[in-house]
Amino acid sequence: MSLVTSSELLAKAEAGEYAVGAFNCNNMELIQAIISAAEAERSPVIIQASQGAIKYAGLGYITALVREAALSSDVPVALHLDHGTDFEQVMKCLRAGFTSVMFDGSHLSLEENIKKTAQVAEIAHAVGVSVEGELGRLQGTEDQISVSEREAFFTDPQEAFTFVKETGIDALAPSIGTAHGRYQGRPKLDFQRLKEIHELVPIPLVLHGSSGVPAEDIRRAIALGVRKVNIDTDIRQAFVQEVRQVLAADVDEIDPRKVLGPARAKATEVIREKIRLFGSNEKA
Repeated sequence: MSLVTSSELLAKAEAGEYAVGAFNCNNMELIQAIISAAEAERSPVIIQASQGAIKYAGLGYITALVREAALSSDVPVALHLDHGTDFEQVMKCLRAGFTSVMFDGSHLSLEENIKKTAQVAEIAHAVGVSVEGELGRLQGTEDQISVSEREAFFTDPQEAFTFVKETGIDALAPSIGTAHGRYQGRPKLDFQRLKEIHELVPIPLVLHGSSGVPAEDIRRAIALGVRKVNIDTDIRQAFVQEVRQVLAADVDEIDPRKVLGPARAKATEVIREKIRLFGSNEKA
């Protein structure tokens, strides 16, 4: 099956009141794990690459791997740029064949964020690509994007309405209390704020920093309009822990297949659990 846009997947998620998992990839094994999990659960899926992942693996490699995964699968797959803060990087992804891009201008003023996000949306829509925007900032770190507790702020619902109206984006990532990376304690999500944004904004909402968020909170967020849920840290953690266990069991092991194969299987298990939590299983 050819790659599809995120908009196509999220429109169906909106109609069915579930969310589609957006899972970050950094190498071939993680891409294989994401596809295997989606096929096993009969779920649509978004494979996303951050700017850091692209720098590590190479834009051509990631695009080719995900395209091959989609072509050899019978579940719908979108290829998404996660947290694109550089205009040129976004353009490179469009040229490479990404079917969805995120422009993250959340570090800018509202006016500048609107201006630059609208510019990206105009170009991306001209070539049939979906666009995600972000308003408000998360705590933690996402590649080179760091936000301290003092600097972090939540999304204002009225500003969200204006932002969506003036940019023409297809999905909005608001800041409601989640964070990138590992949580210290239980995250406190502002569900009332999410409810108000959902009532004002007529497009699907995206929950970033979802690794480590309790299942009941994820379900509540989906009930309040979240249609795309980003997962990265939980997958990395499962993958690396399995690598450590394999090497600890046999310190003389030098076959990458015997080290990375079990890690890929463990990542697949985690992703399958997330898909069922999001309610996208059996929706392909």
